[in-house]
Amino acid sequence: MLSIVLSCGVLALLVAAIFRILVGMKNAGTKKMQDVAAQVRSGVMAFLWREYIVIVVFLCVIGSLLFLFLDTTWAGMQTGSWKPPYIAGSFVLGALCSIFSGFIGIRAATSANVRATQAARTSLGKSLRVAFLGGATTGLSVVGLAIIGLTGSILYFTEVASVSFIQALSILAGFSFGASSVALFTRVGGGIYAKAADVGAGFFGKVEVGTPKDESCNPAVVADYVGNNVGGVAGIGADLFESYVGSLVAAMLIGGTVDWGTAPQAAEAAILFPLVISAFGIIASIISTFVVRTKEGSGDVHDALKNGLFLASALVVVFAFFFAKKMLPAQVWWGVFLALTAGLVAGVIIRMLTEYYTSSKYTPVKELASAAKAGSATTITDGLALGYISTFLPLLFLCAAIGIAYSQAGLYGIAVSAVGMLSTLGISLAIDAYCPIVSNAGGFADMAQLTKQVRERIDMLESAGGTSAAIGNGFAIGSAALTALALFTAFSEGAALSVINLMNPLALIGLLIGGALPYVFAALTMRAVGHAASVMVGEVRRQCKETKGSVSGRMQGEGTRCVGVAAGAAMYATMFPGFIAIAIPVAAGFLFGSEALGGLLVGSLVSGALLALSMMHSGGAWNNARKYIEAGNLGGKGSESHKATLVGNTVGSFFKDASGPSVSAFLKLMTIVSLLTVGFYSVNGLLG
Repeated sequence: MLSIVLSCGVLALLVAAIFRILVGMKNAGTKKMQDVAAQVRSGVMAFLWREYIVIVVFLCVIGSLLFLFLDTTWAGMQTGSWKPPYIAGSFVLGALCSIFSGFIGIRAATSANVRATQAARTSLGKSLRVAFLGGATTGLSVVGLAIIGLTGSILYFTEVASVSFIQALSILAGFSFGASSVALFTRVGGGIYAKAADVGAGFFGKVEVGTPKDESCNPAVVADYVGNNVGGVAGIGADLFESYVGSLVAAMLIGGTVDWGTAPQAAEAAILFPLVISAFGIIASIISTFVVRTKEGSGDVHDALKNGLFLASALVVVFAFFFAKKMLPAQVWWGVFLALTAGLVAGVIIRMLTEYYTSSKYTPVKELASAAKAGSATTITDGLALGYISTFLPLLFLCAAIGIAYSQAGLYGIAVSAVGMLSTLGISLAIDAYCPIVSNAGGFADMAQLTKQVRERIDMLESAGGTSAAIGNGFAIGSAALTALALFTAFSEGAALSVINLMNPLALIGLLIGGALPYVFAALTMRAVGHAASVMVGEVRRQCKETKGSVSGRMQGEGTRCVGVAAGAAMYATMFPGFIAIAIPVAAGFLFGSEALGGLLVGSLVSGALLALSMMHSGGAWNNARKYIEAGNLGGKGSESHKATLVGNTVGSFFKDASGPSVSAFLKLMTIVSLLTVGFYSVNGLLG
């Protein structure tokens, strides 16, 4: 069965390679468009170079610690009994798989954006197809490398290293830790950079010299386009790669430890079942990519994207029914199937609710746009209120999925529901990655001064992409919450915590501190965006003083230099939040024990999920309220309402593209660190 799963992972990479080739064969447009695209590619590589240096140093340090304290152990070091670096190697492999998937995706995106612009000169449908294939390359690369990495590791440890199946699964926690670490740097650092570049380009163009943001004479515009790829492709790709891997590891770990009673073969089947479902989720995603099409003048771009997701979800349900009945014992298969379906349905509903709260087609955003008539203050307060109230229904359906999963299949059901929610990641991530591609395509059209018809076609794609991006981020947070819960369930099993006693002061203290941590993390990322943006603006000012033609348009600014400066500031700003995510759970476990650490994780999960979701919905609503007014409603561009929504959109960009997504990565990293180190902690700790 593992060989079939591995084959599906290889198939995903092969199809991704075919999509990448198909995109590369398309016309890249005029010389002006190709020049801009080349600058963006150069800027992307400049950012990745900065990021990879930091990640490599981090991998060396943490990998060495894992080898010393988890592979060899303190007792082994004292006796000179050095053990094979299984956990450390798994950690590095998980990180490399995440890095490589992000690299493939971001290269595909930078190739697709200019070609989507050129295709828009012919038809809307062709442009959509090019952009979507670029996004599908990202989605299939992520799921393919995740499946290959996990399955290949299991085969190596069990067949070559002669490690028991259960021990191999424990080692895979290192793989998940590696994926989480890369997600932290890519999601947090990339988010900080992307918003710094966006704010820097917009501020300099509109405030400093009075030119449009996408003018080629603005040196920061290339950095802004790079940020779209870094945050919207690599960032969300690494985030969802982490969730995908984490849910699978948690489900396999719990499946191997649950007492299945009179069914001795059930444990092995329960371990393999999540991998099998994810593998056939890849096939469902590949099939679904072929239905994402639209016609000129149809205006159903967003519906075309949703059709692909709905088809993939339906196919996974059919696959799950068949394989649950075939693989699992008669007394449990139906409950496991219901648990998986509950997670899958909850994921679809969370996407629909996010669309309701953030799309200009629906009442909440229209009411927010109307509130802008009273000024910026009302825009901000109403946007915050929208974000707060919008957390209730998604969390309600998430709780329903958890309740159904637990009632039908116990703790294993909770983990399987997370697998179900992420089983269609290949197609859902393709939709998410499509958004930054068409966003850059619009900028390229402006810089190349293409016709109004081209701009209108790309506007239709961007409109669907903006909604899809908000939906994708909402889904990423929902899946992160469920994945963190699944990992916490595995942690509680490893720590033998059947309950967390809130009458224990240490557990209560952990709960309260955990509830505060996401706010601290969000604040650090917000301030980091402001600092990195000021660094960006300072660099552009320096260029304009040295090369006066940068403003007049006679000389192209050094966009790559802007990228390097902002990337350095973003990576530096990521270090302290990353230290918090790793150090605090370890310190809490050692000092106060596993029960207090459990309270810490629960507190951070509850407050962090709500905070991230509210920030994401507020940011998306502010953004689409601005677009709603710019479409000619409530006075249109230049009106007082429009000016108020510009303020809201600026605040919202910090919320939805930097702090909100960063919090979800923070939650998962803390939980996987706790799971990996659970063996070190006593119940009451050193101070208990």
